[in-house]
Formats: sequence, C-alpha cells, structure tokens
Amino acid sequence: MAHVEPAAVSPAALADRLAHLRDVLAPQIEVVRENEPLAPYTTFKIGGPADLFVEAHSADELALAVTTAREHDVPLFLLGLGANILVGDKGFRGVVIRNRAAHVETRGDGRLWAESGTVVWERLIEESVTAGLSGLEHYAGIPSSVGGALWQNLHFLSPDRSRTMFIEEVVESAELLMEDGSRQTVDRDWFAFGYDYSTLHDRPEVIVLAATFALEPLSRETLRQRIEANLQWRGERHPPLDTEPSAGSIFKKIDGVGAGRLADWCGLKGTRIGGAEVTQRHANILINRDSATARDVRHLIGYVQETVEREQGYRLSTEIGMIGDFGDLGDLPARGWENEDGFTDGVPPGGHPEAHASAERR
Repeated sequence: MAHVEPAAVSPAALADRLAHLRDVLAPQIEVVRENEPLAPYTTFKIGGPADLFVEAHSADELALAVTTAREHDVPLFLLGLGANILVGDKGFRGVVIRNRAAHVETRGDGRLWAESGTVVWERLIEESVTAGLSGLEHYAGIPSSVGGALWQNLHFLSPDRSRTMFIEEVVESAELLMEDGSRQTVDRDWFAFGYDYSTLHDRPEVIVLAATFALEPLSRETLRQRIEANLQWRGERHPPLDTEPSAGSIFKKIDGVGAGRLADWCGLKGTRIGGAEVTQRHANILINRDSATARDVRHLIGYVQETVEREQGYRLSTEIGMIGDFGDLGDLPARGWENEDGFTDGVPPGGHPEAHASAERR
C-alpha cells in the first residue's frame, strides 16, 4: 500500500504541480482524469474524488506514472483492488495511481509470473489451475492484487484447516521499483515476511512491479475441490462484496483473543451508524449497508472500540488503511491509542482479564 506524502505545500502550488503532471502523463498513458470519485474503485464503495487519477496497464506504465509523480513532488497513493482501505469523504489531495498491470505468464518448472496489478482471485488462481499448479488456490475468494498480497503476506487456512498458509511460501522473487527510481529483482528473503507484514510496510516508496511464484504440480480436480471448499467456508463467514460492500476485517487481532469475538461478546453484530453496520456474519467486519459515508464508518469504528474497552477491557486498533481527507470527525480514538495508559497492543495493564485468559482466537 504505497502512500507517500511529500512536505506540505499550499493548495495553489499543489494544483500547479498536478496540472503539470497531468500534461506530462496524458500523452503517454491512456487514462488520466481529474476529480475522479474513488468509491467505485474500492471494495467498501466509499470515498470522495482524487485530484488526479491515473490508470497504469503495464509494469512500464506503472513505473512511469510513479517516477513522474515523484519528480513533481505530489502526494501519491497507489491503488490496487481497493480492499482493506477506507477513503475519506473529501477524497485524496494528490494523484491516485490505479494499478491495472495484469499480464500473466506460465514460465515452466512450476513458475508463474504476474504483474502486480493482477487480481489473485480469479485471474491468477485460474491461470495456476489451468497449468495444474498448486500453491495459490488457498486464496480463492480473497480480494487482493499480487502487489497487495505481497504487501500484507496474504494468508488463509490450509485445506485441512490445521494451519495458516502464507503467500510467502510460494513467492520466489519480485521485480521492484526502488526509492531512487531503479528497478531491482529481489528474492523472498528481502520481504522479511511476517503475519500481515512485509518490508514494504516500512519502505512505502518501494513499488512491486511483478512477482514470480514457485508452485507444485497437482491435479486440476484436486485444485477445484480445494477452491470450492474455500469459497464455501468464506461464504459462510464473510459478507458477499457485491451486495454487502466491506473492507474486510477492520480491527487487528489481539494476542490471545480475537477482535471479532470481543465485539461479538458485546452484542455488537447488527449495530448501525448511518449507512454503516457491523455485519451479522462476523463482528470484525463492517459493511456499507446503505450509502454509508466514511464518517459513518469512522464513528461506528469508534463506537465498537469504546464499547469493547468498557465491557471487555481491551483496546482494538484498526488494520485497514485510512486514506485521504476525512474532514473533522470529532473526538475518536487516535492511532496508537492501543498502546497508551499502560496498554500493550490492546491488552490492558496486568495482562489479559481472567475471563479471557484462555479465549479462543478468531
């Protein structure tokens, strides 16, 4: 999730830089638009306009758009599939580059190469199934691009549900656009993958251009069975994005007890503020029930956080990206709130409350 904010400039100076950036990119890239609403490009279907909106349809176009934006010193947000983010109602002051670079190649010896804008489900997984290759089918139904998958170390349960499968297990290498504008190929170790983590979190100006996955042969029949089982499992627990738009899980897990379980214990399923609602399927997922605004979502997040702290003793922190201008939201828990007043990653001073000492994670 590349989100780079240069030093603050006046609105007039930013407008001048954006106009010049538009004039440079428009002859080279087909989609360059001003004041483009971002809601249609996110899974939450929420968000105001970007000052400048660019679509890159190849790794070369992506590199061109990013390096040119850097040269013009304008705020930049790289948009993939639009999952795991909430865009402010006032939009984004700067340029949003939508990554639609989606070329895929099967390269022999079980290797699958894909540009970073490739959608994991269904495009990339279907390519692997066609080639009879296993390692990506676990992520069927999860909204993510290849770049987003590497950014967050995409994960899901193994076929027997005994452990978590991580995308890092099949990443062989990746081509990156570095901070200085050079392009480098790195191996898996460069990413220092962890749970919901990769080095990309700490180096937001590094952009994934493409990745190579090392997969194992497996019958198409078995791959299809795994995909269907995963889709059924997710369908029973996650709201369908086409009818109940969401950003996925809102709150970070707390070691020893899951955020969704804490909210569920507080009876928060079905709680609604404006058009935003805690889904009945999973208390860690908020949905856009009826023309929700970013303000609705932020206030519902705050209500869940305050309720869980009051009734369960824990402090929940958000794991989705808050992008752009939200305006004045009033008094809400701030970033880092979970580590203030003696709390550690949401756990209160003295450790877990006794009632939750052995609580099941969710």
